[in-house]
Amino acid sequence: MATGVQTQVGRFVWHGCNTTDVEKATSFYTQLFGWELEVYKPGEIDYPMISVGGNTHGGFSALEAGSGTPSHWLGHVWVDDVDAAVEKAKANGGKVLMEAMDMPEVGRFAVVADSAGAALSLYKPEGEGPISEGVFVWDELVTSDVEAAKSFYTKVIGWTTTDMDMGEAGVYTLVRSGDVDRAGILKKPPGMEAAPDAWLTYIGADDIDATAERATQLGGKVFQPPFDVEGVGRLAVLADPNGAVFGIFHPTAR
Repeated sequence: MATGVQTQVGRFVWHGCNTTDVEKATSFYTQLFGWELEVYKPGEIDYPMISVGGNTHGGFSALEAGSGTPSHWLGHVWVDDVDAAVEKAKANGGKVLMEAMDMPEVGRFAVVADSAGAALSLYKPEGEGPISEGVFVWDELVTSDVEAAKSFYTKVIGWTTTDMDMGEAGVYTLVRSGDVDRAGILKKPPGMEAAPDAWLTYIGADDIDATAERATQLGGKVFQPPFDVEGVGRLAVLADPNGAVFGIFHPTAR
């Protein structure tokens, strides 16, 4: 059995909230989920990181003023060679949104958009990388072209794909690496055709209904009210006060 770094390739290892208002975002999420904050390099970088259970899981970055980019969550996926993955993205219809760069003591990363415009970070951490499971529990690409997405990500990241028949809900695609499910791909449901293709990050919550209600009290919005997926769990889709969209999820007891 393969061990070590090779089993980590294709894993989401970090989630960043790129936001128009860092203070408002951190206030919202810490109150909603009970997160603590740990500032990376205070006075130098001042990057607020999400700290839960003694581990850091993600952080908050300010969007450049006047950029016109809406607030959003960005997933960072471990690849074994960032520059090679960027070239594969370009060769397969993708676009480079941020060229590959090194962050001392952290790693090398680049941000690309797939052939339909959904953004993702390609990341090679220094050392073993962060252990980020347990807070960000799932990532899902909502796309207009599932087959194109499958082709793009298998070539760029090396994921394998498996289709699941979900009955009336249609076909759901799981992407895997190291024999572990890493994320999902979902065709846009009716009524969402005009929405841009995007990755949706899910955050774990014990009580989906109470969390959705609390989010609105804190200035957020409910995009998709809580609902159940048989055999999977209960979930909802929300937006924070700055407009960043995210999901909340609680699995079905097994």
